[in-house]
Formats: sequence, C-alpha cells, structure tokens
Amino acid sequence: MSDNNKAQGHAETFDYIVVGAGSAGCLMANRLSADPSNRVLLIEAGGRDNYHWIHIPVGYLYCIDNPRTDWRFRTEPDPGLNGRSLIYPRGKTLGGCSSINGMLYIRGQARDYNQWAEVTGEDDWNWDNCLPDFMRHEDHYRLDPNGDADPEHRNYHGHGGEWRVEHQRLKWQVLEDFAEACVEAGVPRTRDFNRGDNEGVDYFEVNQRGGWRWNTSKAFLRAAEKRPNLTLWHSTQVQNLETRGSGEGSRCTGVRVQRPGQGEVTARASREVILCAGAIGSPQLLQLSGIGPADLLQAHDIPVVRDLPGVGENLQDHLQIRSVYRIQGATTLNTMANSLLGKARIGLEYLLTRSGPMSMAPSQLCLFTRSSAEYDYANIEYHVQPLSLDAFGQPLHDFPAITASVCNLNPTSRGTVRIRSADPAQAPAIAPNYLSTPEDRKVAADSLRITRRLAEQPAFAKYQPEEYKPGLQYQTDDELAKLAGDIGTTIFHPVGTTRMGRDDDPMAVVDPHLRVRGVAGLRVVDAGIMPTITSGNTNAPTLMIAEKAARWILAGH
Repeated sequence: MSDNNKAQGHAETFDYIVVGAGSAGCLMANRLSADPSNRVLLIEAGGRDNYHWIHIPVGYLYCIDNPRTDWRFRTEPDPGLNGRSLIYPRGKTLGGCSSINGMLYIRGQARDYNQWAEVTGEDDWNWDNCLPDFMRHEDHYRLDPNGDADPEHRNYHGHGGEWRVEHQRLKWQVLEDFAEACVEAGVPRTRDFNRGDNEGVDYFEVNQRGGWRWNTSKAFLRAAEKRPNLTLWHSTQVQNLETRGSGEGSRCTGVRVQRPGQGEVTARASREVILCAGAIGSPQLLQLSGIGPADLLQAHDIPVVRDLPGVGENLQDHLQIRSVYRIQGATTLNTMANSLLGKARIGLEYLLTRSGPMSMAPSQLCLFTRSSAEYDYANIEYHVQPLSLDAFGQPLHDFPAITASVCNLNPTSRGTVRIRSADPAQAPAIAPNYLSTPEDRKVAADSLRITRRLAEQPAFAKYQPEEYKPGLQYQTDDELAKLAGDIGTTIFHPVGTTRMGRDDDPMAVVDPHLRVRGVAGLRVVDAGIMPTITSGNTNAPTLMIAEKAARWILAGH
C-alpha cells in the first residue's frame, strides 16, 4: 500500500477514490481493493490511529474534543436547548468515529429498514435484505467455539468477519439490580438487541477484542495494507470535488486536496468518487463543490454545479436526557476512582487482565422500552452507567451514584448542516433543532417519568435513590420539556443530511443505490444517506450501508 509519506509529484488517476477513512470508508476501501485490478485511493484528513488512548476503551474521555482525534465541531445555539450550544464530536483519524465512539453494537429495529425500503422503493433496504449485510463482516463472540449461542443465533449473527463483537468484561451489582427493577416495571429480559425487535434490558455488546477497542482501521484497513492497489493519503484535507459540466449532465472526475509538504494536488477517478466523510463532512464537501441548495451556494459565490436542495437538510440526532440518582450501600465508579489508591487498582486490573473500569464502554446497561402506552414498539433507549458527573469532561461526583440517560429513538425534529463560506477550513454551521416539535417535547417529558418509575421499583429502591439531577420539583409536561432543553445532550448520532429517496422526491440527495442525483461518478456512503434515524446507536448501521454499497459497486463494474 502506498502511504501518505510517499511523494506524489503529479496528478494520479485511480479507479475509485474514497473520501474519509472512518467507519464506512475503511470497509469500502477494503472491499474495493480486494479485487487486484481496482486501483483505490483512500483519503483521510486526520492522522494515523497511533494515539494510545484510541485503543484503551475508557480513552474516549481523552479523544473526544481533542484536536488530535476530533474535528471539535460545535452546534449553533439551539432554541430547543434554551439557547445552549453543544460539542459535536466527529472522528478525525483513521477509523473515524469508530476510534472515539462508545463501541456499542446496536443495529436498530426491523421497522427502521422496512421504512427505508418503503421510502426508496428499493426492497434491498428492508430488514430481511439488510440482515446478510450486517452478518457479512460480523465476528460475534457467542459463535466462538466456546460461545453460548442459542439455536437461532446463527440466523442473526455472523462469525469470522472483520468486525468483532464481544461481551463487556465487567458487571456491577447496582446495574444488575437496576435491570431487575426494569423487569419489575414490565420490561422483558433479552439476550440479543439485534434481531429486529430490541425491546428489553441487558448489557450492551461492544466492539472490542480482548479488552481493547476494535476500530474499523484495525478491522478493515490493516488487512488491506499490503495490497499494492490501495493507496492511503492520511493527514490530507479534501478541498473540493472536481467536476465537469453542470446540471443533469455533470460528472465528478476527482478531488482536489491539500497534501503535507506538497500543497494542492488533484487526484482523478476513472469510475467513481465515494464520499464516506459522514453526516457532517459529506454535505459540507458537496456544498463546497457546488452541489447543494442553489441559494446557499450563490450566497457564498460558489458556482452551482447541481442544485440539490436536500444537501445538508434533514439532520437527525438522538438527544439524551440524563437523570442522576444518588444512592446508598453500593459500590460505583465514583467511589472507586476518587482516590489515588482506587485509580492505581483500576490501572493494575486493566494491565493484568484487560478488564475492570478501564475496559468500560461509556455505557454498560442497555434498555429499550416505550415512553407511553400509545407506542406499540420501543421508542426510547437508556444508557445506564455506574457513575455520575455534572457534564462530560467534569470530575466524578464524590458520592455513590448511577446515571440513567434516556433518548427518543425516532425524533421528528429536523436540523441542518450548512457551510458558512467557501473556505474548506471553516467548520459548517450545525443546527440540530432539538425538541422543535410537540411530539419530541412530549416524549422527553414522558421518558423522564419512565425513569422515575424504574427507580421506584423494589430491586432498586433498596439503595434509597435520591434524584440528584434533574430533581423531583419538575413534574408537569411543560416543566419537564423545558428541563430537557436545559440538560439534554447529544449521543453523537447525526444522520440524514444526504438522504436517499425516489427520483420524484425533490429533497432526496442520492438514489436508492446511493448515487448522487444528476451527478455521474459520485456516491455518498455514510450515515448521511439514512432517510430516518435508526432506533439505536448508528455505527453498526453505517457499516451495513457500506457493505451493501460495496457489493453494488463491485457488481456494477
């Protein structure tokens, strides 16, 4: 493989150019370069994933909002959050967001994909046809020789693929009892959130291998590193797409990039340019290249190559609302990690066994349930942790506590991603517009009531829980909705900004096979193509999207 540090003195031509070496991009580069006749260029703005905190699971604390690994975006002040602005992490390193995310393996619900099939008219997007694309790259621990798979597990999970899925390497008694409280409240136990109906309570499964983070750079890119037909340019910022023509007859012919020590370089694609830059990066790059809403482009003096009003629209995200319960008579991470001796013990446990708190994903216990009886499917998700703090990056509280964060899985609020200027170095304006619909405010209020009902169950009530945050003084719908705006934070699941749809849908950016409408030689393959957000964490669905797209691209050539 040709590396970033090898000189490229002139414009080169490849069959495929993949922009973004994140979750989708690493898989895409692997699949396309598996055919030795395909010349593939993979471009990543960030550096190599050689920062040690990327690979230690708890290291997400040191990777998020770190310029070495994160784009460090911020949202616009949001009316739904009562004027607050949030950090908006996006991975900027090999592996992309899979190098800084929560490592949680959740596919969503069958109804999500059946809805995509209905919206696009493409049956390949329904659940039954997406399932093989999830399984194709999966390596599930329960299917190991000493695994505990049930008889149907092989119908839903794969083994021997690149993407490792494991159980978490620790348990907490207080979380065991919270899970039992969920059962007492009517939530069923489950052994598998990934069979199409994720309602239930259990521990998250994680993308780790032996207590280390398993990112897509390790899983897909390193396997391809010795292929002479795969070229990697890391630490290389794409300035814009190179196009020929305008309107319906336009074609993407390559990319212009800034390379370290070389200045601006052009790379050309004889077949396709494939954007895997994510739900923020891909619409930004399209707009910078004259593909997007004509009025926005003209406002920044960018020549309009293709007027696509949907580029940067339809932003969806999961907003979590954190409830903190101060408890008695239990061990939590607050009490373990608030002393030098406790920290030393935690470090030694990880050093010797790759387990304990340093192997923790950000959330351990998972719960999918319904915010009210009007839903016949799970519409809210909980991330439950044996710790508490005032805000991300702040120190742990000095008292034992747990945090139960709840999010609306199917928000109806829609936001935007729009460039501020023609300068590729300037971050776009990200406006999620959280809680901007009555439906979302109602689910927020109801979900906080569900949290309180769970905490009142006998299995957890024995800890004498005290609602430290937000506080029982908030009771009415209006109070709880305003409260959600005061304390809600993103779980970092932006999707939808280059959504797919039928040809007669004026806001669809890509067709059902992810080709940019009216621009030949250009696709988008990342979470931005989702018409609606999946009912759960979004990394696994993004890999499925890339698997499906790679299969289509290879079949087409």
